[in-house]
Amino acid sequence: MEEKFMKEALKEARKAYNKLEVPVGAVIVKDGQVIARAHNLKESKKDTTKHAEILAIQKASKKLESWRLLDCEMYVTLEPCTMCAGAIIQARVGKLYIGTMDYKTGACGSILNVLENYPFNHKVEYKTGILKEECESILQKFFKELRKSKKVNN
Repeated sequence: MEEKFMKEALKEARKAYNKLEVPVGAVIVKDGQVIARAHNLKESKKDTTKHAEILAIQKASKKLESWRLLDCEMYVTLEPCTMCAGAIIQARVGKLYIGTMDYKTGACGSILNVLENYPFNHKVEYKTGILKEECESILQKFFKELRKSKKVNN
């Protein structure tokens, strides 16, 4: 099941890639069904808060008519940043599945661990490395192409 839903998150990451956004995708699952899906829109919306995780939380909350996502799982292709990790805790997401770690801005175990190192009133279970190679590959390809296009345009 973990791989099935991470593949759905990867579909969202590909949508971001095609929009020249950092290719991160997220889906939220409740009772074995995807109830929300999103991808990064930070560049196109010119808004630093338009991360896949935040957008997915907003959609899931609207669908469930509640800010509490206690019985939900989130699948995200890249380790959440501090903003997104905080939102995941605040939304009371039950379990988080992460594709690959972010060794520059990750806040779920790589740079710091917001999910474990602080005594918040809600604990999010999490698991890393779901379809790690696929999640890394799309990011590596994106940034390689971005660097190449910057050299051409300079």
